[in-house]
Amino acid sequence: AAGSSKPQVARAKVLTIDTMNPTVKNAKYAVRGPIVARAAELERELNEGMKKPFDEVIKANIGDAHAMGQQPITFFRQFNAIIHADFYNALAICSYPELLNDSTFPEDAKSRAYRILQSCGGNSMGSYSASQGIDSVRQDVARYIERRDGGVPSDPDNIFLTTGACDGIMTMLKLLVCGEGPTRTGIMIPIPHYPMYSATLVELAAVQVNYYLNEEKCWSVDISELKRALDEARHYCNPRALCIVNPGNPTSQVETRQCIEDVIRFAAKERLFLMADEVYQDNVYGHGCRFHSFKTVLFEMGPEYSNTMELVSFHSTSKGYMGECGFRGGYMEVINMDDEVKAELTKLLSVRLCSPVPGQALVDLVFNPPQPGEPSYDNFIKERTAILSALEEKAKLTEQVLNTVPGISCNPVQGAMFCFPRITIPEKAMIEATEQGQQPDVFYCMKMLEEAGICVIPGSGFGQKEGTYHFRMTILPPIDKLQILLNKVKEFHQKFTQKYS
Repeated sequence: AAGSSKPQVARAKVLTIDTMNPTVKNAKYAVRGPIVARAAELERELNEGMKKPFDEVIKANIGDAHAMGQQPITFFRQFNAIIHADFYNALAICSYPELLNDSTFPEDAKSRAYRILQSCGGNSMGSYSASQGIDSVRQDVARYIERRDGGVPSDPDNIFLTTGACDGIMTMLKLLVCGEGPTRTGIMIPIPHYPMYSATLVELAAVQVNYYLNEEKCWSVDISELKRALDEARHYCNPRALCIVNPGNPTSQVETRQCIEDVIRFAAKERLFLMADEVYQDNVYGHGCRFHSFKTVLFEMGPEYSNTMELVSFHSTSKGYMGECGFRGGYMEVINMDDEVKAELTKLLSVRLCSPVPGQALVDLVFNPPQPGEPSYDNFIKERTAILSALEEKAKLTEQVLNTVPGISCNPVQGAMFCFPRITIPEKAMIEATEQGQQPDVFYCMKMLEEAGICVIPGSGFGQKEGTYHFRMTILPPIDKLQILLNKVKEFHQKFTQKYS
């Protein structure tokens, strides 16, 4: 009939859960998984006036220093009323160059800002940088590495500025992965591990090769375990790289120099590309512990290794005493990389044009900090020392309190920002967890959240030996809040154990 129209047929979605990239569905990232999502729901419910057995949710799930209350370094930040955008002193000047004439700002911040601006296209941080990063920043990073490593040379051309360390790690894994079937690339990662590694390997359809850290020896790397894992993996894939996280996340161990040398010898003998995740290198608290960079040890071992061993190391502005997670600043340094591969790496990075320029400027400030005689130096050292001393105190307190709880055992928190205690879960609790379709440690951590308002991450999200259970908890809250947190964990575990025994 005239004027009539056919009923509209719903158009099927092009992208559905069944037609999307399956590797994305298979990737898991426990640090921001369902327990964290439930913590956010509980916060909203508390704000809406709902009654809970607790007054607040304490998020101890992630290493976000400023979110936990750590104050920024004054040299990096500007509290002046002119700047309301939460920038650093030098970053504020870079964003608004007229501030170079403002006497409010210290001269050392001004000089750094001027140097960065001179390296930017059009003298503006709003311009793209070279894909590898701003030249002057890479030069400053190289000089920092030389100071750190006792004079071992660092070439700015081997420095790549990245969007946090994760960006660099993911980029290197992309370069490494190739082959099909039994020739598909295998990547050796520690168990427990930071789940960004496993999620990236799933996304790249690479083979994850697990090697277990030795919990009985403070989560140290064991060469015989590396050998076991490698030999088994060679039956079904082509292991090409070995990832080491030092200091460890979530396990907080600081590897000895001898261990690092042994790892280098192992990787060289087995023709493995070595990836050293060293983002927590400023966070070392354990008695007798000291951070040794893989590069330093490599060069101390002589030209047989330093001229041939392929190594990439990663660092970030998100950890250490800085805790500047949101700026996403980082770098990687490549050693003995094939020149043609290095050109391909630069090409791969150029696809995303460059890492954020404000983050690059932050990298420069962190790795070119105030020096003796400069106006900001004394206050900078005072604040940095206070932050690291407080972290050391909190590391010791965490270990001490948790080890007083029957059914919880915690290795010394030698470094980084976390503890990874082992927990005993009663049989009845494991049965109930199975009935609810949950792993026992997920069940435990969800109960802790619902009953005590404490958000921690179950060990299964990081990997653990079968039959063992853990959780990861940050040590970042202020000391008074951390004491409350630890007491709540202690009280919850005792009630949980009593209920299910």
